[in-house]
Amino acid sequence: MSAVSPITMLISRTVASGSRVLSGSAARTDADVAFLAARTNLVKHRTMASRAVSLDNMNPNFIKLEYAVRGPLVIRAAEIEKELEKGAQKPFKRVIKANIGDAHAMGQVPITFIRQVLACTVLPELLKTSDFPADVKQRACDLMSGLGGGSVGAYSASHGVDMIRQHVAEYIARRDGHPSRWQDVCLSAGASTAIKNCLQLLCNPVDGKPSGVMIPIPQYPLYSASLAEYGLRQVHYYLDEPRGWGLDVGELERSLTDAAKDTAVRAIVVINPGNPTGQVLTRENIEAVIKFAHAHRLFIFADEVYQHNIYAEGSQFHSFKKVLVEMGAPYVNEVELASFMSVSKGYMGECGLRAGWMELVNMQPEVQAHLYKAISAMLCPAVTGQIAIDCVAKPPAPGEPSYDLWLSETTAVLASLKKRARMIVDTFNNMPGFQCNDVQGAMYAFPSIELPPKAIEVAKSKGLAPDVYYAFRLLEETGICIVPGTGFGQRPGTFHFRTTILPQPQLLQEMLDIFKGFHTKFTKEHS
Repeated sequence: MSAVSPITMLISRTVASGSRVLSGSAARTDADVAFLAARTNLVKHRTMASRAVSLDNMNPNFIKLEYAVRGPLVIRAAEIEKELEKGAQKPFKRVIKANIGDAHAMGQVPITFIRQVLACTVLPELLKTSDFPADVKQRACDLMSGLGGGSVGAYSASHGVDMIRQHVAEYIARRDGHPSRWQDVCLSAGASTAIKNCLQLLCNPVDGKPSGVMIPIPQYPLYSASLAEYGLRQVHYYLDEPRGWGLDVGELERSLTDAAKDTAVRAIVVINPGNPTGQVLTRENIEAVIKFAHAHRLFIFADEVYQHNIYAEGSQFHSFKKVLVEMGAPYVNEVELASFMSVSKGYMGECGLRAGWMELVNMQPEVQAHLYKAISAMLCPAVTGQIAIDCVAKPPAPGEPSYDLWLSETTAVLASLKKRARMIVDTFNNMPGFQCNDVQGAMYAFPSIELPPKAIEVAKSKGLAPDVYYAFRLLEETGICIVPGTGFGQRPGTFHFRTTILPQPQLLQEMLDIFKGFHTKFTKEHS
């Protein structure tokens, strides 16, 4: 039995005593009322005293934090799944999770080379007993030689295994045609961790103003959530939907000018290819952003985790690092940049391994040293995730035993995603009231939807945003889980939602057919 503190025993006896006194009186006197009030305060004090952290004294930034991708709709979707498992009768047999970019959860097959190298490093006995290709075994041996005790169970250096960081730098150099210093590469537990590490550099006021970061609208909720968590101001700039979610420098200037009145704007986030919007920035657009950042001394966060996911004809991925270098002076030496990559997306889809990296460009050496110091307090990212990074940064080369299978698998994954991107866009654009820009890249579509005035009124009567009401109705009646545009931000008076393109083709077609039927019914009901 746990010990009871003296103060708890005293409060308990006082409350019990008061109950007996009050229950023995025929009518409450003024003294009784006073005692009851005192007892209520004691109980309240006891409740507060028993909670070191409560809603009253916890960090208020956590209360402000919202993350729509795993918000109330997703929680409800999980509840519905459990209800179905228990035999509940629904107008559908399964939940289709189109809310999050989790490729393997939606049936994408892992890349063999990555899993074989992982298997050999996790269970080295396979090097002797398996018939894995020779290059797989050699890679596993090379990697284990750089691990403490030759084991994935040992810590690595805080910033990642040096050999893997070197391979990432080589990958960047091949991609861009320009050198990359491996010392400027830092491995992380997914790109999200690296992004948050860099954001924390900005958590201080400047010239008496709170710091702010420019983020696109629509945006990936990691940014709004992290800014809220760290007490940083969100400075919104709108993407141009009629121009394929393009990025207009005039809008950047407007956003910065408006915010600068009471905010020290210190950085700008660019997501390319776009999430949730699926656009791929042109080189000219990237150059304009770099010039804007240089003119206003802004640090650039280049979120490039979907760099392998390019589908539209004429679209091409240009890294910010490549464009920055090729723009020459003064930009190449003065614009500060952090670019981010992940093995969760692309053709890999290894979300659960939690692995990514960042490359730092033009960061002041002393600042970078302090950033690395802070990262070291987290010890290191998972070594198994780092091994997956190595397989992405240094895939099989032509002529190696694993190359042909690696090429066929990666080509098939990206070709299928391209096909599904087209299916999504064509279907929504053929539905009344929908308009969906081309999914040029990434893994999502973000169509706009016209909701009937009656639906907007019903939503407001329920205390819900109209697109949230629509999404909840869709989930409850069809089992399809999407994320309303409210969770990403959108221009006032417009309504959107994000859906992934990740369901496998047959399931995606089923989802789209169900979606069409629901929308027809919903529109008729609210007409």
